[in-house]
Amino acid sequence: MAGEVFAKIVELISTKKGVAPDLITMDSSFESLGMDSLDAVELVSDLEEVFNVNIPNAELHHFKTIRQAAQGLEKAIAQ
Repeated sequence: MAGEVFAKIVELISTKKGVAPDLITMDSSFESLGMDSLDAVELVSDLEEVFNVNIPNAELHHFKTIRQAAQGLEKAIAQ
């Protein structure tokens, strides 16, 4: 599942922000990819829709990197 989640994150960031997929790593911060907090919230919202899960808003503020977002999403999927 981790690979699928990461691949979807890369796809969405690449499509929405125009970032080359090879520049996106698990340790990339949203800021380093040119994303602000609103972009990150929109990304998580898109991911929630794709994977049919809900991530509590309180957790969203802790997502600073792709890894943190992927782990939060995987946790939500597992529940």
